[in-house]
Formats: sequence, C-alpha cells, structure tokens
Amino acid sequence: MNLSLLNRYAFFVFCVLFTLASLVFLDQAWFWPATALTGLLSLVGIADLLQTRRAVRRNYPILGNIRYLFESIRPEIRQYLIEGDDDRLPFSRAQRSLVYARAKNEGADKPFGTLSDVYLSGFEFISHSMRPAPVADTAGFRVQIGGPQCSQPYSASLFNISAMSFGSLSANAIRSLNQGAKLGNFYHDTGEGSISAYHREPGGDLVWELGSGYFGCRTEDGRFDPERFAAQASLPQVKMIEIKLSQGAKPGHGGILPQHKITAEIAHTRGISMDQDCVSPASHSAFSTPIELLQFIDRLRTLSGGKPVGFKLCLGHPWEFMGVAKAMLKTGILPDFIVIDGKEGGTGAAPLEFTDHLGVPLREGLLFVHNTLVGINLRDKIKLGASGKIISAFDIACVLAIGADWANSARGFMFAIGCIQSQSCHTNKCPTGVATQDPLRQRALVVEDKAQRVCNFHRNTLKALAEMLAAAGLEHPSQIDARHLVQRLSASEIKLFSQQHVFLEPGELLSGRIAGEFYERMWRMAQAEGFEPAAA
Repeated sequence: MNLSLLNRYAFFVFCVLFTLASLVFLDQAWFWPATALTGLLSLVGIADLLQTRRAVRRNYPILGNIRYLFESIRPEIRQYLIEGDDDRLPFSRAQRSLVYARAKNEGADKPFGTLSDVYLSGFEFISHSMRPAPVADTAGFRVQIGGPQCSQPYSASLFNISAMSFGSLSANAIRSLNQGAKLGNFYHDTGEGSISAYHREPGGDLVWELGSGYFGCRTEDGRFDPERFAAQASLPQVKMIEIKLSQGAKPGHGGILPQHKITAEIAHTRGISMDQDCVSPASHSAFSTPIELLQFIDRLRTLSGGKPVGFKLCLGHPWEFMGVAKAMLKTGILPDFIVIDGKEGGTGAAPLEFTDHLGVPLREGLLFVHNTLVGINLRDKIKLGASGKIISAFDIACVLAIGADWANSARGFMFAIGCIQSQSCHTNKCPTGVATQDPLRQRALVVEDKAQRVCNFHRNTLKALAEMLAAAGLEHPSQIDARHLVQRLSASEIKLFSQQHVFLEPGELLSGRIAGEFYERMWRMAQAEGFEPAAA
C-alpha cells in the first residue's frame, strides 16, 4: 500500500482500529465516550466508501465530509472557504457554482441583483428587446458541418466537449464525458491522446483530434501512418477529424504526459513507450507550409471516407493564418471547419510564461479568422468553432455574436464531473478521480452519476441560452450578431460590439480596397508557399 493511500485512509483506519481495540475496555466508564465517537466516525467512513455521488468522500473517508459541511453553510463559508480565492484559481466562484448547479439540476438563480459592478470598465451584457420572442426549442440548436468537398457531413450540437485526452484524464472521467455526450446528443473531442477503449465503450459521438505526435496512427519513429489512421477514422463513432496545430494552454509548445501517469493502456492507445515522458513535438512532420497543410487535410478526408476534416489553432502570427487562406484560394482545397482556441483556455499543465503571455485571446483570434474568411468569400463554406474559458450561456452568445457557429468547453464539463480545481492534475493525485491514473482514486468517480451531470450541464446551459436569446427578441442562435452585445469602456461610455470591432465586407481582401490598415498589411505579408512573412 503506497504512502498516498495511507495518508488518505489513515484517520478512517485509526477510528476502526481504536473502536475494535477499545472493546476490551468497556468495563471502564471513562472509555465509553471515545469508543462511541470513533465507532460513529467508523460508520461514517464506511458510508463514505459505499456511497457513489461524492468522489471526495470516497477518496477521503470521514475527512472528506469537512468540505461538504462547509458547503452546506451558505453563503459566506461556501463562498470563501470551499470555492477558493478568485485570484489564485483560473475560474471564479460564480462560474464554478453555476456549473455545479446546472450539472445537479439545481436552480442557478441568485437574489439581490448582479454579481458584477455594472459601472466597471469591461462589463458586458446583451441588450434585451421590448418585444421578447418565444423561447426556442434547443433541439434545433445544431450546426451542419461539412463543406462542398465533404461527403459525410455531421450535424453538431451548438455546445460540445472540448479536447481532453485519455492519460490527462482518467478512464472513468472519459467514460463519464462520453456517456454524457451520448445522453445529450453532442460530441466529445478525444484530445490528442487518440481514441481509447473508454471513448468507444459508451458510444457517444467523437471528434478525433490529431496532434503532432499522431497518437493512434503513428509509425515507430513517430510519423503519420495512413493505414492506421484509415482504420480508426472509419469507425462509425468518429464523426469528424480535427488537426491540432496549437492549443490555448501552451500555443507553440508540444504536449506532455509525465512518465508516472503512463499506464500500459495509455501506451497501447497512443503507440508509445512507458519508459519516458510522452512529449509530442511542437510542430507537425506531415506538412511544413500552408499548401502542404491543405494537402494533408485533403488526404485525411479521403482516408476517412469523406468525413469533415478541419484544424484547431490558437492564433499566433496573423500573416500565417492569412497564408493558409491564400493557400485555400490557390489550391481550391478547403477545410470543413476551423476551431479557434483562446490563450485564456486550456485544462492542461503548461509553463507559466506560456499560460500568461503567449497566444491571442479567443475573441480577437475568432474575429480575425472570421474576417479573413469573409474577406476571401469563403466564410459560408467553412464552419467556425470557438473554445477558450467558455462556461455560461452568455459566453456562448458572445462568441456566436462575433463569428462562431458553435462553442466547445473543457473545464466546464470537468466541473460537471466533479473537478474542484485542486490544481494537482500533473501529480497523479487528483482528489476527485478526474485527472489521475491511480485506479483507487478514479474508482471514486462513479460513471453513471457523473454522465448524467454532464448531460444536465449541457441541456441547462442551452436552455439558458434560449432564454437569453428570447429576451433579446431572437428565436435562434444564428440570429445573434455584434449589434446585440454591449461593453462598458469607461464609467461614462458604452459601445455595441459592432461599434468596437472591425468587420470586413465579403470579398474585401480580394478587392484591393481593404478598409483596415492592419488587415491590409497582414494580407501583403501572407504567403501560401510558406509560413514566413513576405516584406510588408
């Protein structure tokens, strides 16, 4: 039994042993209170181990109840002792409380007005209509993905599970997410760690993310293997293929899975060794220019039998993406979709400097990609997804208003299955069983219970989005645009999103009469033949 297990169960074991040992002293009246107390605590510990709804209690019998004791005292103790310090954690107390409530089907309504200061710079809101619309049926909140070169288009939900790999997450976490996706009829992105048995077991829709390590379809030296790819991509459960160019947590940096988290199952799933850390390269070996990227997309579409193929990126040098746009025009090859990840997103561990200072935030990156495609008359042929710290219905509305067709969330669904932001993902000691390969720790995460919470969170978030849109006088998410969103710039000034941002006209980049100097300069620097910039 390892030291970590001893630490977690030590108090419970002590109570049981003390109770048993004290039975010989029952003739001593002074010993009865201690025996009664440890006996009662032993029963509590046994109940903790047998119950299935609270992972922390299963992993920390008796002691884990302290968290839920504080949680039951509202609002001050719960806000400040349980849910943590907003400055230390990447998501606020209000955001986490919202997810927990929706995942448990609890009311998320709050009394006494807004939690935000409406007069602080940066405050955002949706303006409502004097004539609200009927609340739409969220069953229609779907988007058809698959351009003119795709023969197997996919109808995706407006809200889906973003990329998180088996290896980073436990087997039970993957099972819970995928079963929840199946229950709610939305997709589950595999992350770059390939398709595991735990992704396939529940039968939920999958988007296979293909990173630079080509896990699940790699040769012995780590290069792309077309035969292995075709075998996996042909699975009916795989609905789309997503090439990961970069991710919000650490753009321009390869993924890392520490050796101590690599099990035999993970090694088999990824096609890697267990003898060292699993490090995926920062860049792909299958292509090195914008044109080669599009040729690779075309090859994957053919190998997959015509399924939608696209790529995910956190925007970096703007001229590089415009180089890809020029390559689309030159080759005629189009991705079916592009997912824009924001630098503020990401669930994986990353160097602090990358987390804080590398990559473009989601909204700026999304708007740039949207404008570029509009400017070359291809926006109607390529769908855009958005991912990066998206938690609430308002977050979804914001990205839809500036160009996205759908949204993905990683941490939101992690919260739904029990993540408490202990920030111990890389240590293999996650207290809730979400981000660990320790079989005893992940046993605490009960799939059936958490899968239903995943489904609840998805359903209730889209329901809230439908209600927000109805208040704005809109009947469908496709109707929202930058005119409906408002931001406070100072104590005395607010502006619509449409007033703050530059929106290109269809074909503007091709016309030679580009209104924005920035877009004009980036377009001149872009090259289809390479990612390096031309002279501006």
